[in-house]
Amino acid sequence: MTLKDRVHRFARKHPKKLILFGILLIAYYYCLPKELFKTPTATVVESRQGTLIGAKIADDGQWRFPVIDSVPRKFETCLLQFEDAYFYKHFGFNPVSMAKAIGSNISAGKTVRGGSTLTQQVVRLSRNQNRSYFEKLIELILATRLEFRHSKEDILKLYASHAPYGGNVVGLDVASWRYFGLQPHQLSWAESATLAVLPNAPSLIYPGKNQQRLLDKRNRLLKKLLAEKYIDSTTYHLALLEALPLKPYPLPKIASHLVEQIAKNAKGQRIKSSLDENLQQNVNSIVQKYHQSLRQNQVHNAAVLVLDVNTKEVLSYVGNTQTTKENQKDVDMVQANRSTGSTIKPLLYAAMLDAGELIPDMLVPDVPTQIAGYTPENFNEDYSGAVQAKSALARSLNIPAVRLLQSYGLAKFRDQLDVFQLGGLNQTADHYGLTLILGGAESNLWDLCKTYMNLASTLNHFNATSSEYFSEEFTEPTFGKEVLDFGVKSTNKTVFDAASIYLTFEAMKEVNRPDGNESWEFYDSSKEIAWKTGTSFGNKDAWTIGVTTDYVVGVWVGNADGEGRPNVTGVTSAAPILFDVFDVLPRSDWFQKPFDEFVDIDVCAKSGYLTTDSCPRKTISIPNKPNYVNACNFHQMVQLDVQKQFRVNSSCVDLSTAISESWFSLPPLMEFYYKRTHPLYKPLPPFRNDCKSTNAPPMEFIYPKNGSRISLTKNFNGEKNEVVLKLAHAKPETGVYWYLDDRFISQTKDFHEIGLIPDLGRHKITVVDALGNEVSVTITIE
Repeated sequence: MTLKDRVHRFARKHPKKLILFGILLIAYYYCLPKELFKTPTATVVESRQGTLIGAKIADDGQWRFPVIDSVPRKFETCLLQFEDAYFYKHFGFNPVSMAKAIGSNISAGKTVRGGSTLTQQVVRLSRNQNRSYFEKLIELILATRLEFRHSKEDILKLYASHAPYGGNVVGLDVASWRYFGLQPHQLSWAESATLAVLPNAPSLIYPGKNQQRLLDKRNRLLKKLLAEKYIDSTTYHLALLEALPLKPYPLPKIASHLVEQIAKNAKGQRIKSSLDENLQQNVNSIVQKYHQSLRQNQVHNAAVLVLDVNTKEVLSYVGNTQTTKENQKDVDMVQANRSTGSTIKPLLYAAMLDAGELIPDMLVPDVPTQIAGYTPENFNEDYSGAVQAKSALARSLNIPAVRLLQSYGLAKFRDQLDVFQLGGLNQTADHYGLTLILGGAESNLWDLCKTYMNLASTLNHFNATSSEYFSEEFTEPTFGKEVLDFGVKSTNKTVFDAASIYLTFEAMKEVNRPDGNESWEFYDSSKEIAWKTGTSFGNKDAWTIGVTTDYVVGVWVGNADGEGRPNVTGVTSAAPILFDVFDVLPRSDWFQKPFDEFVDIDVCAKSGYLTTDSCPRKTISIPNKPNYVNACNFHQMVQLDVQKQFRVNSSCVDLSTAISESWFSLPPLMEFYYKRTHPLYKPLPPFRNDCKSTNAPPMEFIYPKNGSRISLTKNFNGEKNEVVLKLAHAKPETGVYWYLDDRFISQTKDFHEIGLIPDLGRHKITVVDALGNEVSVTITIE
């Protein structure tokens, strides 16, 4: 009779027994929970080198790391020799060990020996039930089921990850850090033996409490290792000399704010991050070095973020200084929204280049300005008269930036900023007004660095491909090694074209380094870096962001509670940190010029505007697109006498005998400030006396502007201070007559300034020069 026939015959004769057997088999199959351990685990973050950089404790207050990847050989050897020498030979339980344990316990009248295998101990740790013989029976059954489900290696990992090591320390990973300050694979034989015997009596680890018992247990295990020839005599005797741990070591905290950030989306997981441990340690040291001096000025907080442009990974993340809790050391200033200062000026510059509304060399007015009641000021409270657009960006001049924003369109620029997803920038254009470009909006270091990283990546990819753009270029930085999908390639730009980005970085590169290194770019050992500073109103926030082909470094300095301090600026407080960080990064080559996105044009050599027949020209490269910049109106053809001392016209000479010459001439107000810093600037020559001027010398108010509302302040004696009226005249030597509400009040010559104290209310100020030219403004005294 075949086996099959016997089974059929047994089923017909004993159907109930067969059903019962089937039920027991199903119960056995499902008796072990799918998830053996449901206890919460700590969030563990490792560097790209695999070293621990920080962890966040589990929700139940236990230091319990996720299951380890592998059990080190030394620890495995020690553990098996101490707990379960036949681990690889039994199937969940060891009947010989159990019999010996029962006999010893009966003889002693109490529990003096355990017979559980490591597999049974894993089950016991997962169930956490009161000890009894019935419970041990359940553990035995579940242990055999566990052997069916998992390999021996996995069972070892489960034990090593959940064994108790005293206090709130659970698992080998945490224990090796807490008691020896090492990773498990770095443990010596003596240290491995200590951790192998400790779960058997975890209370022995506390200093001064029965440590001799722990030492004896460890040494007995070492002696067994010697006897079994796992270690030699020299190793044994050296291991005996090693002391037991005296106090717990703190877990590494080299990037605590990064751990908190990762824990938001990977709670309870072990994450191998993109952080470079050596770089992180260096940046930590740099931040702490500057914190020592910053706190002398009662500046307590700083943050640094380093991103890899090519992989878009976070390489270093310092969320704050190691200051006190009272000074908000736990606030992550990488993510905190703060006033942006001037950090978004390059975005306006790139936007206008991309729109064909800006040429890098064109002159932008830098004069006292009032727009709808708003009066911007440069940081140094001085004026250049006129300055090249690229120089205005490099020098971070506020007035040119505001004028450019007004010209470009506030609403248009505000809408474009949405592409960059800047956190904190969530109001309408009307809410910010023109202050948007000077720090009227808020954002954070993470999003600002992300923006410049994506711009740099756009330029790199354009040069690396066949002059194409990726549709998904603008992405978030990543904490881990992820394969990024940049989308499909296209000739259509993502946000700004590569030429506009390149010219923006070129302008940012011209900024002088701090601490007197004005000529740093002339040294071969220097690094070419495009960088931008920012300082918020009231010196509350100091920013610096630097970009190379490979890295973006962002720095914020200030007080987390918003308190401003004197001398806290982007140049003096944040920039030195930035360049120290770049000094520990590998050198990067400068960006390649994206030639396919450029076109050569002729511009006026002095004004930078499109050429006319009246100006000397030069050839420059600009983004290849329709250009909406006006032709130059700062150059004019003038007729001069033979000596070139005076202008002439047809009213006094035969123009065929006059000398025609192109002359660069600025409007009076721009000229007034421009010639102070440009000694070679030549104002228009006056008309010869016998010539009738067809274009009288113009003049313009420097202060106040038309429609100004002015409050008179008081001095220490309680007396009202004067309003100082200033005028720019193309011929300063011309006499000027001042009138207040049509009443003559004063005459000036050469220096056209007067002070007066008008009554409250509306007034008209009129100025008439000796040639009969007249200008006026209306002001209100409040």
